[in-house]
Amino acid sequence: MRLIGITGGVGAGKTELLHYIGEHYSCEIYLADQVAHEVKRPGQECYSRLVGLMGRGILGPDGEIDKKAMADRIFADQGLLRRVNEIVHPAVLTYLLERIEEARRDRRVQLFFIEAALLIEAGYGTIVDEMWYVYAREEVRRRRLVQSRGYTEQKISDIMKEQLEEAVFREKSDFVIDNSGALEEAYRQIDEHLAGYSRR
Repeated sequence: MRLIGITGGVGAGKTELLHYIGEHYSCEIYLADQVAHEVKRPGQECYSRLVGLMGRGILGPDGEIDKKAMADRIFADQGLLRRVNEIVHPAVLTYLLERIEEARRDRRVQLFFIEAALLIEAGYGTIVDEMWYVYAREEVRRRRLVQSRGYTEQKISDIMKEQLEEAVFREKSDFVIDNSGALEEAYRQIDEHLAGYSRR
């Protein structure tokens, strides 16, 4: 089984490419954002630690952690953000390592993908066999974010400012997918790179 990390800046198109991979290859795919949501659910250790840190004011009527309420608390407090990350990031890693071991035992899974914008910063380069960087030109990413998410130019600039520079992504990655043009062109790059692996 080959363990692959996929990262890239906001608006690069990681989700669309992973959707293609999931449809066409024998693989398992985990998105770090979804895993982070899973480990924060009631009954998980992460849940009780976050409620203990920030109080029951972050809970919605259903008892689940309210993402917006938590984000509002964190937004103006970098110290709180650091403490939340110290709880959530290890829990996400533990969850993923357990899924990886299950997939290895299964022996039918040929490819195991982990996607996150902060994969490099979080140190996943030491865990994965191969790091992929999904690249798209900045003007393309901006256009996509305006059209698909309704972001303002200022919001896009603020997000991009917090992310790694292209040179760092390239330096830390083993394979770069140029997703600036048609999706079919990006699919071709993936298929060439994964030649030899079973297709669905």
